Amino acid sequence: MQELYLARTLVVVSLLAGTMTAVPKADAQTMNQYQLEPGANGLELTVREVVQPTPDANEVLVRVRAVSLNRRDVYVKNRDTSRGLVPTSDGAGEVIAIGSNVTQFNVGDRVAGTFFKNFSGGRRTAEAIATARGGGSVDGMLAEMIVSAEVGLVAVPDYLSFEEAATLPCAALTAWRSLFVEGGLKTGETVLLEGTGGVSIFGLQLAAAAGATPIITSSSDAKLEQARSLGAVGTVNYRTNPEWQQEVLELTGGTGVDHVLDVVGQETLHRAIEALAFDGHIAIIGSLSGDADTLPLGRLPRGSSVTNINVGTREDFLAMNAFLTEHRLRPVIDRVFPFEEAPAAYAYMESGAHMGKIVITL
Repeated sequence: MQELYLARTLVVVSLLAGTMTAVPKADAQTMNQYQLEPGANGLELTVREVVQPTPDANEVLVRVRAVSLNRRDVYVKNRDTSRGLVPTSDGAGEVIAIGSNVTQFNVGDRVAGTFFKNFSGGRRTAEAIATARGGGSVDGMLAEMIVSAEVGLVAVPDYLSFEEAATLPCAALTAWRSLFVEGGLKTGETVLLEGTGGVSIFGLQLAAAAGATPIITSSSDAKLEQARSLGAVGTVNYRTNPEWQQEVLELTGGTGVDHVLDVVGQETLHRAIEALAFDGHIAIIGSLSGDADTLPLGRLPRGSSVTNINVGTREDFLAMNAFLTEHRLRPVIDRVFPFEEAPAAYAYMESGAHMGKIVITL
């Protein structure tokens, strides 16, 4: 029995050291999860064996099958100080157990976790925002199993794989909220997408499906070519054309764009404003170049608006899933990593070489 016990091991992976150490695995009632633990150069990803969670009367137990990464996950790993935090906000899997009071889900259902564990809809509150998965003190999805209240889950479209469904909770919903909820996107309007990361590519696909005219920027001509195959009508290489807003204006006949998804921040906001049309809308989403701390209100075109976006609600997620199903949209997945190579997935995200989404399978 002792030999059998010792033979059942799990792998502990250190992101910084790149080492693997055999640790005894206890019994069938345990599972593996990644935790952020202090290392020589800050927090590092470490696999831990923990007791398998059990849902209470109002909870659902989910076997996680896939997780996707967002830029936020890198920020949390590099800047957070939450020892033992389970990272990542986005994941999808199947229901394997339900509590006695659960009414919306059954064993076998395919579900995705919502970005916020407890934000069904309505006006944002500090309490709801504090339930964002994979940050602060709220554990995320990079685990073999998670428990969640019903409000923290949605059924995923039947035509999507677990890997595809795992990309939706943050990036796709952020693009959806920016364009349709805050921006009121209409057929025929123009949309400017910055770069080719997850939010921008989802924004491109959603805009094209809605009959809008997407224009996208990138430093890579190869990525711009791929973006055209996804529905981009105009493309601009911002590396070869640093004053890219002028080219965007030319593409719109001097009118400017109706919507901007600004994911870069400090280096792009003033150019985005120059490219904006009267009555246009800018969604402030990311800060890849640093926070845009100063908003030049006097330079905004008349009638325009700016919204500080923070993903969306469960109600938004359900509406987006209906739109995705109607148009049969499939997320763009750049690369898939196995669970054991999650640290490599993080490194790939930090490199910025990807287009679309990066996924980890379990």
